[in-house]
Amino acid sequence: MDLNDTVRDAIVAELQRQAEAEDPAPKVDLSEPGYARIDGRIDIDALIMVVAGALAGGP
Repeated sequence: MDLNDTVRDAIVAELQRQAEAEDPAPKVDLSEPGYARIDGRIDIDALIMVVAGALAGGP
């Protein structure tokens, strides 16, 4: 797995987490490979944190 895959997986996992945990939950559609359709609020700081963690080699 290369760095791009690691960052992509981290972003997708965080978007899915936010779609399940936030209130009101954003609607996240990841059905089309390589694209995300998002309707609602996304916590950018949380997204940045998971990307930084992926770049640093964290979980």
